[in-house]
Amino acid sequence: MAITAMMPVYGRCEVAPVRGEGCYLYDADGKEWLDFAAGIAVNALGHSHPHLIGAIQKQAATLMHISNLYGAPDQQRTAERLVARTFADTVFFTNSGAEALECAIKTCRRHHFAAGTPEKFRILTFSNAFHGRTMATISVTDQYKLRDGFEPLPDWATVLPFGDLEAATAAVDGSIGGILVEPIQGEGGIRPGTHEFLQGLRDLADKHGLLLIFDEVQCGVGRTGHLFAYEHYGILPDIMSVAKGIGGGFPVGACLATEHAASGMVVGTHGSTYGGNPLAMAAINASLDIIDDAAFLAHVTEMGARLRSGLEQMIPNHDELFDSVRGVGLMLGLKMKSDSRAFVGHARSHGILLVAAGDNVVRLLPPLIIDETHIREAIDKISAAAAAFTPAMAA
Repeated sequence: MAITAMMPVYGRCEVAPVRGEGCYLYDADGKEWLDFAAGIAVNALGHSHPHLIGAIQKQAATLMHISNLYGAPDQQRTAERLVARTFADTVFFTNSGAEALECAIKTCRRHHFAAGTPEKFRILTFSNAFHGRTMATISVTDQYKLRDGFEPLPDWATVLPFGDLEAATAAVDGSIGGILVEPIQGEGGIRPGTHEFLQGLRDLADKHGLLLIFDEVQCGVGRTGHLFAYEHYGILPDIMSVAKGIGGGFPVGACLATEHAASGMVVGTHGSTYGGNPLAMAAINASLDIIDDAAFLAHVTEMGARLRSGLEQMIPNHDELFDSVRGVGLMLGLKMKSDSRAFVGHARSHGILLVAAGDNVVRLLPPLIIDETHIREAIDKISAAAAAFTPAMAA
């Protein structure tokens, strides 16, 4: 048999963790890595957090799955908790970020159908965005690596340059019903939208009766030092998709919406077999117990500032490799002058896990529980990796 037992769609590296503790991962031989990838911003509480583990264990022993055919007290309580804490009036629970985006897109389309304006079916999206890998979510990006081999794709998105409010304004016509944007692009290279750009999108949506959709799958759940990135900007979306850190490592996501935006979502318009299962709700609540705390979020802000400062002080020592630092809170990017993927691979041999992104950026997405010792260790490891990195490695 030529094909592997696991469908060969991942370019897996040599790291094979079997255990995690706090901010560290270990393989079967006990080799240690400082984890500044956190499962690509998923393990917000690090590995083996006792409160999260305890909540999942307790729920697993009680009830793991029922069905959305029945009443769901745990789901109701979790939805009410999110509604009380956010702009939203209603929540749909999913199993992933891509599913949360699917729900967001359907909510937008159904809103206009119910409002008697089904011709407003197109949405504005932005270059280098990553919204997932379903057929719907790859059709709203211009990234060739995501679209390659899957075309023709549905033509119902207009992709514009990220940050270009003038282009967005010019693109609005009678067919546009929504605007989908990552407030801070993650996979696209840790590119924060400016306040002027995002406020302009909000104003554009209000002027033309559009729905503003924020994709906070990566930038949400404490990563910016606020529970959600829209709070960092002081701009309210109509719909928001979240996942990753909201379950602390357990696969769960959510689509949050205002009552107005969700006006078309009635019985039978959407569903999920596993969405909102009791185990997932236990994970969300345990994660929020820790993250949605003023002192904890202040800690994220402080650690983000310290990490940024450390990286900025390191750059002059390796200015042939590094250009600058970008990002917000503990969602930081180290812009390189050469191939970031090669450097990320090289850094693993120096005991630190990082994530590559577009625009030759190295993503630093550590667990939100890091302290100053982890930051010093990370800077030391990145600096040591840089000292041993040669241009040939990036060739």
